[in-house]
Amino acid sequence: MAEMMTTQSGGAGAFARFDLNRVPSPCFVVDEVAVEANLKILADIKARSGAKVLAALKAFSMFELAPLVSKHLDGTCASGLFEARLGAEEYGGSVTTYSAGYKAQDMAEIARLSDHVIFNSAAQIDRFADQCHANSLGLRINPEHSEGEIPKYDPCAPCSRLGMPISQLTPEIVAKVDGLHMHTLCEQGFEPLHRTWDAILPVLEPYLSDLKWLNLGGGHHITRADYDRDGLVEFLGYLRKTYNLEVYIEPGEAVALDTGILVGEILDLPVNGSNLAITDISATCHMPDVIEAPYRPAMLDEVDVGHSYRLGGPSCLAGDVIGDYARAHPLTVGDRIAFLDQAHYSMVKVNTFNGIPLPAIAVWNSETDDLRIVREFSYADFKDRLS
Repeated sequence: MAEMMTTQSGGAGAFARFDLNRVPSPCFVVDEVAVEANLKILADIKARSGAKVLAALKAFSMFELAPLVSKHLDGTCASGLFEARLGAEEYGGSVTTYSAGYKAQDMAEIARLSDHVIFNSAAQIDRFADQCHANSLGLRINPEHSEGEIPKYDPCAPCSRLGMPISQLTPEIVAKVDGLHMHTLCEQGFEPLHRTWDAILPVLEPYLSDLKWLNLGGGHHITRADYDRDGLVEFLGYLRKTYNLEVYIEPGEAVALDTGILVGEILDLPVNGSNLAITDISATCHMPDVIEAPYRPAMLDEVDVGHSYRLGGPSCLAGDVIGDYARAHPLTVGDRIAFLDQAHYSMVKVNTFNGIPLPAIAVWNSETDDLRIVREFSYADFKDRLS
């Protein structure tokens, strides 16, 4: 499950002093100093608890910063063949791969690339275990205990396809794997994790002594200022010592929380019942979670009361609307704007609907003010996806 953004965390931070005109538009700009600050928090959790911390590539797979991630964390977790390959080629460390459904033609390479292979069902274990004899095998469980706030992103919602319902576990199934995996959280604190554990322990406890590892998945908002990190450290250490297990967590969003912006430009300022602003940032192409979640991204320099605009993208989709925003001064065509906290999920989900260009990618160092444009995209990137 994606660790979906439903509200915007954090403020402008160091980006309040970044000159938006230094980069092409649109452009993701990621502050490597802020990323490392998050990584140091995660590394501290690892050091104090003894747990293994893997970076979830589904949320943040900016491999330009792979050396920085690898310096602090134990490896990566992947959602299929391509992410497993990216983790193995660019990040190093261990690779854990989970998919809701594997393809037979992918399994040999997934097994070669991965340390842990986690299956979604007992049927997939039976189908593919022979191809993964060199791997540590796992099974994702559905705790059947919901902590999610939005049903669409709750992997424990009724009829969820994610994980074997814990009520269906049997000793015969558990005997086929080395570990169990669960992922039930979404941008949440420590308390929902602890409640989930309390709910499933009566079912799991008979099996724990036969397991080698336990993976608690992602959705942990560990780098948010109000997260109970001491509670998490104590809990992870307790699991390790009490049940003699290797314990893993897979933060994704927490790696890149409040580390990046998406810079755009005002293209037109029409009026139709209210002030409108067309920008080269498209919700449907560049920030699809705005439509899918939905959520309203915070904007750099927005105010509570001022000159109000409804911002939207240049696509033909009527619903390509980012939201309503107020500015202290009227917008003019050519002005630069930026949406906050866009390093995670937005960057990995961009698309070229309507032939709209992909945003460039840049890395900024907020301490030295060094800036490098990592990549710019062209017509070829649009055309090569088509036939």
